[in-house]
Amino acid sequence: MDFSESSEHTDLRAAVASIVSPFGGKYYAEHAKNREPCQEVWLALGEAGFVGVNIDEEYGGGGGGMLDLALVCEESAAQGVPLLLILVSAAISAEVIGEFGTDQQKSTWLPGLADGTSKVVFAITEPDAGSNTHRITTTATRDGDDWVLTGSKYYISGVDEADALLVVARTGRDEKGRSLMSLFIVPTEAPGLERTPINMDVMLPEKQFTLFFDDVRLGADSLVGAENKGFQQVFHGLNPERITGAALCIGIAKYALAQAARYASEREVWGVPIGTHQGLSHPLAQASMETELAALMMRKAAWLHDNGLPAGEASNTAKYAAAEAAVSAIDAAIQTHGGNGLTSEYGLLPYWGLARLLKIAPVSREMILNYIAQHSLGLPRSY
Repeated sequence: MDFSESSEHTDLRAAVASIVSPFGGKYYAEHAKNREPCQEVWLALGEAGFVGVNIDEEYGGGGGGMLDLALVCEESAAQGVPLLLILVSAAISAEVIGEFGTDQQKSTWLPGLADGTSKVVFAITEPDAGSNTHRITTTATRDGDDWVLTGSKYYISGVDEADALLVVARTGRDEKGRSLMSLFIVPTEAPGLERTPINMDVMLPEKQFTLFFDDVRLGADSLVGAENKGFQQVFHGLNPERITGAALCIGIAKYALAQAARYASEREVWGVPIGTHQGLSHPLAQASMETELAALMMRKAAWLHDNGLPAGEASNTAKYAAAEAAVSAIDAAIQTHGGNGLTSEYGLLPYWGLARLLKIAPVSREMILNYIAQHSLGLPRSY
């Protein structure tokens, strides 16, 4: 086992930090409060080749793996600008299109995903299905050479920033009556596609949407991969989503802890820095250890994925541990700041909102516990 970081990854971190740090926490907090995308950071990272670091060089990407993308995700968050859409555009959509897309689909979509000028977001969840993907009711039916898409999706991130959606739809049933799924690339301006923003109290730059597909007509070239194999294909993107989700949480935690440590070292009460007191230093130290433990599991999950090995258990564990660590870190950081932790000046609340969201999405902690109970411990399926 080699736990040292390669010189290439050290350089990658430094390069990402040099791009993102000039924007920093105040930039993110302002954009989160105003519900405005952090497009300037996305484009700057894209121009440098980091948003598409996991995409094949043939299409303008960096030719790297999931660990490279996870480090980009982690470091940008650690510099104060977490980019939620990396999880869906770079980790899911780029991975799925790169693995299962036709040559035309790859040449059409991957270059823009690689340089940051385009985003493709992921649409799977539905109002009545939740985590039960088998209950998806959005259907795609054949009409000659075309497909007609009908149904709705719920809690779809970043539709207003994207050029297209990667949609999971039911295209048939097997001999036992279970749904068969397929994947489709759907332009966000397709006739018949309507979107309604979901009003969110949490402060995020990325908006959430409900989507309605009213007989959206798609050409035959919109199908990604094999018909009725979408459920299997989408799992190629779900582990990367969990890995980058973990990386995002780890970066958020590192940012919050850095802010808290600085404040605790400078703020004096009764003549000494407040960090002198164990009541404040110990929660920060504990959160730091939890973050490092999650980071180890995230790297293991990314390594397994990059080497073509089963990564489901590690990816889910990493996402669970990192989300828990991020919420603990930000809560400790807010407590360290006292009343200042709730002010706009210090800008911590937007990070708490994102970390708290990531305990629910893209997969809830409860569903991860179900997965580990069944697949790791061999317990009976509970759902």
